[in-house]
Amino acid sequence: MSKEFDLGTLLAERGAERYELHAKYLNHQLPKMLHTIGFDKVYERAEGAHFWDADGNDHLDMLAGFGVMGLGRHHPVVRKALHDVLDASLADLTRFDCQPLPGLLAERLLAHSPHLDRVFFGNSGTEAVETALKFARYATGRPRVLYCAHAFHGLTTGSLSVNGEDGFREGFAPLLPDTAVPLGDLGVLAKELKKGDVAALIVEPIQGKGVHEAPPGYLRGAQELLHKHKALLIADEVQTGLGRTGDFYAYQHEDGVEPDLVCVAKALSGGYVPVSATLGKDWIFKKVYSSMDRVLVHSASFGSNAQAMAAGLAVLSVMEDEQVVANSRAMGGLLKSRLAALVDRYELLADVRGRGLMVGIEFGRPKSLKLRSRWTMLQAARKGLFAQMVVVPLLQKHRILTQVSGDHLEVIKLIPPLVIDEGDVDRFVEAFTAVMDDAHSGSGLMWDFSKTLVKQAVANR
Repeated sequence: MSKEFDLGTLLAERGAERYELHAKYLNHQLPKMLHTIGFDKVYERAEGAHFWDADGNDHLDMLAGFGVMGLGRHHPVVRKALHDVLDASLADLTRFDCQPLPGLLAERLLAHSPHLDRVFFGNSGTEAVETALKFARYATGRPRVLYCAHAFHGLTTGSLSVNGEDGFREGFAPLLPDTAVPLGDLGVLAKELKKGDVAALIVEPIQGKGVHEAPPGYLRGAQELLHKHKALLIADEVQTGLGRTGDFYAYQHEDGVEPDLVCVAKALSGGYVPVSATLGKDWIFKKVYSSMDRVLVHSASFGSNAQAMAAGLAVLSVMEDEQVVANSRAMGGLLKSRLAALVDRYELLADVRGRGLMVGIEFGRPKSLKLRSRWTMLQAARKGLFAQMVVVPLLQKHRILTQVSGDHLEVIKLIPPLVIDEGDVDRFVEAFTAVMDDAHSGSGLMWDFSKTLVKQAVANR
């Protein structure tokens, strides 16, 4: 008889080896990076927008697992739904029947975008994008997809072809024959569409890298141009969707915008089970699945699994019952306004932007000579080091987890769980103010740490 598996015992016996195991068997650069910047913490438990380390210290999460934890960690309604679906012992993934949960989740999801008709369920944001790219190409009979400079749509080969950051693309060519256009430039878009080979434009209504919002009128203007040239608009709402920006979808901030395909993932999971959804118009799906011979022309082995569908249904129920979108709008507005009020106070603080609980804090070249010389030193070593200098003390001194918005960017992106409250906003603003005070003093631990970052940047060249 085999030894009984006990997860609690395994974690108790081996949990302390977490960083060594990762270094030996997984991405060896991750623990190295975490050790370098002092992020090599040991977290024991989590709830809502907070988690606790091995010493029992409370940490505020302003990262939400890159947006996955829209409802925070371990929401009781989602937990119960997963317990219930496991206890139900459903005949899941037979592949030759139609279970009720996928249809119920599709119905509830489509209610938030009534101009769309059908859903394909996958497992990740990049898979949702891959689905949209395939469907757009097949439905239009055209090969080329346009994307915006600095966009991020995923890291699998198809989605990487519409990724606007060279650092992610380098070394993985050849990619698909897609073309970058500037976000907000309808003239360049029109020029590309006139070539007659464009299937679609894929766009984030608010770009995750740098937190740049599409200019007012751009999405609607792009939609009109695309449809005029018989091409499609794909809205990538993997990070911006499900309430993140203060509306259910970010494209809904602009009247008259009705994308042909919409990509969703991250928060739909409830933080538990990977799930994605590609929503689209009826005619697109019917063209892709045009006959019984093509019934499996696009599918996913774990797509529509019962656990993922149960998590998604529970997430949408919580969002409605607890008015999560309204909270995102209110807390996001409060956070942004309080941070924006600091721009005139701190010369290193250049801009605060975003919508809802997707906020970008950008730093810029100071005016005073002493600070300017230090800033120049950091920029010469590697752009983005000052933002990293802010992120580190936020965690080490104030126990607040944040992220730099992208490689070589002096921008911090705040994407906390959508359930944060006014006390959490107060805590972040007070901590950020203290870090800015320290930075502008021109001395102290923050600038001492900059020497470590500079050495590391130079060593990596």
